[in-house]
Amino acid sequence: MNIKSLLLGSAAALATVSGAHAADAIVAAEPEPLEYVRICDAYGTGYFFIPGTETCLKIGGKVRTEGEWYDAYNPSNKVGTLWHERVELNVDTATDTEYGPLKTNMILRWEWNDGGATAEKLLFANISLAGFTVGKLDSQYNLYAGYAGDVINDDAIYDGPYELNQLTYKYDPGNGFSAVISLEDSNSGSDSDSYGGAWVTSKADHYAPNVVAGLGYTTDTFGFKVVGGYDSIVEEGAIKARIDAKFAGGVEAFLMGGWNTDGDKLNQYAGSYQDESACTTSDGVVHGAKCGWGDWAVWGGVGVPINDKLKWNLQLAYTDSKIFEATTNVKFNPVKNLLIEPELTYMHYDFINDDTVAGILRFERNF
Repeated sequence: MNIKSLLLGSAAALATVSGAHAADAIVAAEPEPLEYVRICDAYGTGYFFIPGTETCLKIGGKVRTEGEWYDAYNPSNKVGTLWHERVELNVDTATDTEYGPLKTNMILRWEWNDGGATAEKLLFANISLAGFTVGKLDSQYNLYAGYAGDVINDDAIYDGPYELNQLTYKYDPGNGFSAVISLEDSNSGSDSDSYGGAWVTSKADHYAPNVVAGLGYTTDTFGFKVVGGYDSIVEEGAIKARIDAKFAGGVEAFLMGGWNTDGDKLNQYAGSYQDESACTTSDGVVHGAKCGWGDWAVWGGVGVPINDKLKWNLQLAYTDSKIFEATTNVKFNPVKNLLIEPELTYMHYDFINDDTVAGILRFERNF
């Protein structure tokens, strides 16, 4: 065998081995396409599509810590100082349907007070579609008409119930006019004791709902709403009417009046936050109506922006039962989503000749 034949043979062998290895080579799989989170701006800021679905999701909440000095809601409560923490987690969803957006709203809350254990509750949980809302939410008596001012102790003089189950329909064609009707669970209010407690008929085995109805007209600078609520347990109710106005420089003001169908009784829509002991005379008679409105109540307030970080608010309220409230605060936002809010409230109760001054210093981070 000559050298030329040897070289040719070796080359052929190498080619054969190389071809065998090429046939056995591992081919890497193509990577799966990534699905990035898409922004969903159809329902407002903060929504995004849940990957793989057409449902939009929004997550938010708050962390709050505040010191409280004395109690604006109860003249018989002589607790001097209380520190309070609150955490809330908000989860909202929205999906487009042939009947409009199908939405859900859920708020979970955890709270802790000095010397107490952490308390948690499901604050809100509701579903809405085509103007209908079902589930847990503040009463439309408050939600539709509007709360009593941009202050923390806005309802030290009772303005209506909160956090109850309801079936609500709201008509809003987008031209300024609106209307609402709501069937509300008389057994589920978080503040059920505040509209009578032991002073009214027991709620046990009571099945008829309360009823709330309202009408209103709102523009960019003016609003008028009237809303009424009927308490099916007490078989009485109340009506509130409210005017809102906006002025140059961002100044806002409101005036709201309420009328109780029977000033000698408390009901869920004209009730009281005061402790029963504060409404009991020396002869042991409970005067629940004196702790409530009596026949009527009135609220008014103003909000004045000082600059883009600072706003001053004032709220005044008075009742036929001669309870007077004055609350003022300053809302300071040193940076976006951070609130520092000192507030003072003065309460006078004529029927027990008591004056109370209460204060709050709040720090809150929203996200």
